[in-house]
Formats: sequence, C-alpha cells, structure tokens
Amino acid sequence: MTVEAKLDSAGIFIGQRIGLTLEVSADTKKQVELPEWDSLQQVVPGLEFVKAEKADTSYLNDGKRMVLSRRYYFTSFDSALYLIPAFDVKVDGKEYHSKRVALKVLTFEIDTLHADSIFGIKEELAPPFDWAEWRQVIWSAVAALLIAGLLAYVIYRLKTNKPIIRRIRNKKRMAPHKVAMQKIEQIKEEKMWQSEDSKEYYTQLTDTLRNYIKERYGFNAMEMTSYEIIQKLQEVNDEEAIAELRELFQTADLVKFAKYSTLINENDRNLVNAIEYINQTKLEEPEPAQQPEVIVVEEKSSKIAKRVLVGSIVLASLVLLGVLAYIGYRIYMLTL
Repeated sequence: MTVEAKLDSAGIFIGQRIGLTLEVSADTKKQVELPEWDSLQQVVPGLEFVKAEKADTSYLNDGKRMVLSRRYYFTSFDSALYLIPAFDVKVDGKEYHSKRVALKVLTFEIDTLHADSIFGIKEELAPPFDWAEWRQVIWSAVAALLIAGLLAYVIYRLKTNKPIIRRIRNKKRMAPHKVAMQKIEQIKEEKMWQSEDSKEYYTQLTDTLRNYIKERYGFNAMEMTSYEIIQKLQEVNDEEAIAELRELFQTADLVKFAKYSTLINENDRNLVNAIEYINQTKLEEPEPAQQPEVIVVEEKSSKIAKRVLVGSIVLASLVLLGVLAYIGYRIYMLTL
C-alpha cells in the first residue's frame, strides 16, 4: 500500500495554477477514499484549492492490484514558500498519508523607476473561428432548410388538391382505326341505332369519325363543321371514298339541328358507311412505341390520405421547431 503526491513543478508565479498528482496503489478489492476540498478552500493559509479531476484507475498483476491517480489544482496570490501538508487517504477505513511537498510562489519584479514601461491589462482576444465547433450548426441548418422545403411543397400540393406522388407506367398506344372500330363496336353492342334517340346515336358516331380523321390526317376535325371536314378530306381522299361519308354527316346535321327523324334501316346504313370509310382509309403501320402515362398513386380527395398528410405536416413542423431551437441554443453557447 503506497500513497505518493507529485507537483508539476517546484514553483509558479502569482495567480498561476499548479497541478498535483496523487497516486494510490492498493489491492483491487480494497475500498479507497481520496481527499476532497471545496472550491477556493485554503489548504494552508495563502494557498487555495481550485478543482480536481476525476480519478483514473489502472490495473497491475493481472488485475490483482490497482493504481488510482487523481489530479488536484491549486493557486496562490501571495508570494511565499508553501509547505503542502500530507494527503490523507483511507483504505478500508484505515488512514495512509503521502509525503509533504513544498511549493514556491514567485512574484513579478516591477520597475518602479520607469512607470511608462508598465502597461494596463490587455483586452481579451477573440478565439479563432473553429469550423469543427460550427459543423453541427451548419448541418442542422441544412436539415432545417430541407424540412422547410418539404413542408412548403406538401402544403402547396394539399391546398391545390394535387397528388404528392406520381408513378409513370407505359401504356401502349393503339392505331387510330383500331380505336375507332372499338368505339363503333360499342355503339353496335348498345344497339343505339335502334333507339328513338337518334341525336345521341349520330353524335357518338360522328364524334368517333371526327377523332379518327383527326388522328389519321392530322387536322382538328373536332373543331370543324361537317362541310369543312368534307372540304378538307377532298384534298386527301377521292370522291368515291367520301361520297357516303358526306351523306352520313348531312343526315347527322339534320338530326342534331333540324330534329330530323330517321328510320332504323337508314341508321344501319350510315353505321356501315362509317365502317367502310375507316377500312378504306386506314393506314397499316408498325405498332408505335409505348407512351408514358402518369398514374396518380394517392388521391387527395381521400379523407384518410388528407389525415395522413395533415399528421405528417404537424410532425414535420415539430421536428423543424426542434431543429431551430437546437440551432439557436448552439449559436448562443458558441458566442458566449
């Protein structure tokens, strides 16, 4: 069992601190109590205790013995030779003592004959800027900007009732004549030409032809009159191809605008004329490349989706406030 006290140096100037290391060697199973002082307590008159570091423990002889080491700091504002008393250490209740150590506290020599050589206290120097200390603040600010941007985006999409997420899928585009024939098949299945509502029948039939002509020849037949469509088709079709189409459009105009009543066989004939025109003018071409189509994953009209979004906004807002509070705290601590 040994107790040893070592000073960092034999002397200091007034106001400086001196470190003293106390080392205690004992069996590992022993309970060791190291001395304690209150801050600014005088160990001897004129010598003040400042602080002590945490004790550090190392082990020897395969862990059978231990060495406790602790640093104590003292200071003095009076020049003198101080004899620091022995340190009292208790090991399992039994007291052991270190040797006393001497400390010389020196004063400064002042040239009183040349008063102009004496200067006042210098101003405090600002510490150099350390990027390592501000790294957390900078990254926290970046995170806050990202969260704020995401919040603004979600709130905007929510207010405008637009989806937050979109997914792209490939949709195969059909040739114009196939689209038109599918629509005509639907008209046939619904037996619209046998209905008393001839206006609805001719509206759907002519709209199907107008869409086909638009996709086939590239001009906007949907916004043109029947006469304008026939005049435009004369530039690309022969008279025989559009003769029956002219009759179909004329009949449709009479039904839609003059309340003309048609017979079932007349309706059937015009349906056949539409099919023949499409078959005569269709353009067989390779299947076009797939076109992307935007599919909405989440509908804003869904109440559940809106609740989830509102909850996410509240949570993100709380996180943002926490990050901003942390940034403010770190800046305050760094600028003290």
